[in-house]
Amino acid sequence: MNNVTIIEHPLVQHKISLLRDINTGSKEFRELVSETAMLMCYEATRDLPLKTVEVQTPVAIAKTKVISGRKLAFVPVLRAGLSMVDGAVKLVPAAKIGHVGIFRDPDTKDAVEYYSKLPFDIAERDVIVTDVMLATGGTAAKTVDIIKKAGAKSVKIMCILACPEGIENVHKLHPDVEIYCGAVDEKLDENMYIIPGLGDAGDRIFGTK
Repeated sequence: MNNVTIIEHPLVQHKISLLRDINTGSKEFRELVSETAMLMCYEATRDLPLKTVEVQTPVAIAKTKVISGRKLAFVPVLRAGLSMVDGAVKLVPAAKIGHVGIFRDPDTKDAVEYYSKLPFDIAERDVIVTDVMLATGGTAAKTVDIIKKAGAKSVKIMCILACPEGIENVHKLHPDVEIYCGAVDEKLDENMYIIPGLGDAGDRIFGTK
């Protein structure tokens, strides 16, 4: 699949197995989502450019590298995407954070925006959208629409699980968007849940069901 990176690191795969387990409680689930997001962010930022600088160490001058000229923003999709932000920000503490609220209409299955607050300089930042699941792709595509309309040129999606339908639907509308995920599952069921998936991520994170 073009523009899709499956992060197969053993730690990521191990944590996803624990997330799938019906016996994993909300506290552990939240912690696992945050830890998995931090590991995934390591891969999603691999293409950040570097420049050489000189640093005074305790013994000599070192020519070493720092990130050059690119600023990041994380935009979680409410609710579940929030749980990925803490882990990602541990790696990139200078990143700014926006929020997009979208719900899926239970009858039409369309993505409906109810909230959006983005950094004022979003157009100058590389943006990583976080959400636990990429299911139908409607929510992700709508979120990318909102971010691009605000001026951002570089947008990635980072999700723990995806499915072929969601990936296809995002790339129909946004072929330039790179998707980073821990696994691509089999399909969607008649209720638009990923199979085998991990259930309703928001309910499992916040203990609301």
